[in-house]
Amino acid sequence: SGFDVQDCILNLTDAREDSDCTLAVGLDCTSGDPMIPADEGVWDNVRVKRQCLHLSTVLASQLLLVDEVMRAGKQMGRVPEGADDM
Repeated sequence: SGFDVQDCILNLTDAREDSDCTLAVGLDCTSGDPMIPADEGVWDNVRVKRQCLHLSTVLASQLLLVDEVMRAGKQMGRVPEGADDM
């Protein structure tokens, strides 16, 4: 967003301490100033939920791939039917 990271973190820390650590403090992405998310109507972090959904699909795909590899490995050790006759 183009804001100085250290300044933003210091401002957020100061705002949190000013509220006696009782309020959640967030960063306003348009101004770079600390804000109270509840005052702005922000109740949850959309980015976190989007990342969780993305990672859950990636994890499911990886588990299915591992399952296929394990199944293929079991079949490699078997002798095909009719091969004993030779």
